[in-house]
Amino acid sequence: MQETASTMDLFPAAESPAEIVPARKLAAKVSALYVAPFDHFETRAVEELRLGFDGIDGDFHAGATRRSGGREPWYPRGTEMRNERQLSIVAADELAIVSERMGLAEIKAEWIGANLMIEGLPHLSMLPSGTLLFFKGGVTIKVDAQNGPCRIAGRSVAENAGMADHEAGALLFPKAAKRMRGIVAWVEKPGTIRTGEEISVRVPEQWIYRA
Repeated sequence: MQETASTMDLFPAAESPAEIVPARKLAAKVSALYVAPFDHFETRAVEELRLGFDGIDGDFHAGATRRSGGREPWYPRGTEMRNERQLSIVAADELAIVSERMGLAEIKAEWIGANLMIEGLPHLSMLPSGTLLFFKGGVTIKVDAQNGPCRIAGRSVAENAGMADHEAGALLFPKAAKRMRGIVAWVEKPGTIRTGEEISVRVPEQWIYRA
């Protein structure tokens, strides 16, 4: 009996719908950890984060669900939805670029509500959705998307940095931090993350979908 065509044979290379970029593994390290009080998004430094399926215990963004806002114009504001923004992750090198663009000496991760500062991973904000972060202590976090910079974080930067015009700073931050504000993620496997912990980063296979 003649063998049937394999799945790959159904899409000859010349007719492939997209270029496939292979998956890869990278390494990184936790350089700092932060938690936000339940009533405000700005964070403070801690030595460890205790994570459950709802996110960081007691954190401002903890919860299995959240209310939709300006990032989800397809829902009426305040609609209950899955919380894929349990953690905010940033990189020091990207924050340094943003602060330079804004003419500031620095932008601290706490000012913009970050929970993790990661080092050793180039272009953190460009990690694709679905990237898995495996922490040596056993925690697994899954990347949802880039964290789009907003005026609320911008105002916090302006106020904490002592900018003369807070409103101007709030407006400048979204422009200066575009694709440099880090990523948001959610807890896939709970546990405790500690400062200095090693991370195995697994970037998934990628492609650009063009119909």
